Amino acid sequence: MMDEAPGTYTQWVRQAIGLARARKGDMLSLFESSVPEPRELLREAVAATAVPELSRYYVSAFSGGNPFIREMLAAQYQVSQDHVICTTGATSGLALIYRACLAPGDRVLIEAPSFDLFTGLAEVQGVDVDRFVRSGERFAIDPAAVEAKLHPRTRLVVISNLHNPSGMPVDHAVMKQLAELAERRGFLLVVDEVYADYAGEGVWPCPAQALSPAVLSLSSLTKIYGLGTLRCGWIVGAPETLAPIRQLSESTEFGISTLSHAVAAQVMANRAEFDAHSRDYVARCRPVFDAWFARLSAEGLIGGLLPEDGCICFPSLPGIDDARAFSRWLIERSGVLVAPGEYFGAPGRIRLGFCLEPTRLTTGLAALEDGLRAYRDRASAT
Repeated sequence: MMDEAPGTYTQWVRQAIGLARARKGDMLSLFESSVPEPRELLREAVAATAVPELSRYYVSAFSGGNPFIREMLAAQYQVSQDHVICTTGATSGLALIYRACLAPGDRVLIEAPSFDLFTGLAEVQGVDVDRFVRSGERFAIDPAAVEAKLHPRTRLVVISNLHNPSGMPVDHAVMKQLAELAERRGFLLVVDEVYADYAGEGVWPCPAQALSPAVLSLSSLTKIYGLGTLRCGWIVGAPETLAPIRQLSESTEFGISTLSHAVAAQVMANRAEFDAHSRDYVARCRPVFDAWFARLSAEGLIGGLLPEDGCICFPSLPGIDDARAFSRWLIERSGVLVAPGEYFGAPGRIRLGFCLEPTRLTTGLAALEDGLRAYRDRASAT
């Protein structure tokens, strides 16, 4: 049993997996927020990097990151290489931004709901955090509401696009308004774009950093390809904006793995195969999940809207105020894991990830549906 509620999402994941493993029966994860790891493609990438000898991509990443990754990212973002900083994943990149750009007394304005590490990493720095609400079932951003929440010491505004946890996009016209607001009010807009590659050009016509020198784009290989194991992330922005971040990185960053980033370079050089893996998984899973979601919505078991793109959503649970308690009960009942909305600042919701092997997806959704019905009946009987 979880004796007490974990304080952070990371702690919840560890405890939830431990609880699921301790029970008899299968564990089914509906909280994963990416496509499954493409293990055969990854094995091939590792082999190409190291067999029969180390490939040309195996070069030190200590000074400025892997040069092949920098070159490929510069081409992808249509910038010069001095616009790119390689990081040990996107989370490390955000922590680096906070450390380089914030001083005691500064403030950070963060979207709500949000991934809890956005706030946690700022609080570790001893920085005060303010919130603005992404509103409605599409979790839209109102630039006027953002401006109303600015403080004279606001140095950073942090958002995600596609939104984590809902998967909803930021309208491109709104993104341009936010970039203009950042320039006018003198703060730095940080946009976590780890899910953005799931969206088409009509939804995501360009990375946010292209809109203004006051904007940074943050991304990685973790969500779009399911390759968190490589810990390959990056920050892209104007060289003058990146200057303090690069200086701190060069002074303190020892963690970038030459081997994992060499494999990452191999992946990026063969993107078409990994793109196909992600695209095919979403194409197989979306019809199954969409039909399930529509049926349960019609019955009032879940609420909210599905995003058009990606592999996550953030439905409400009508009649369930404590999603954390429901999540714990569901694990004990069926071994199914769903992420409680409390860890994103939205009680009574769950984040669902639905890119699973089709049989496991069907089994997991059936168990979740059965659990929702039983929990509702249980609540009605008390």
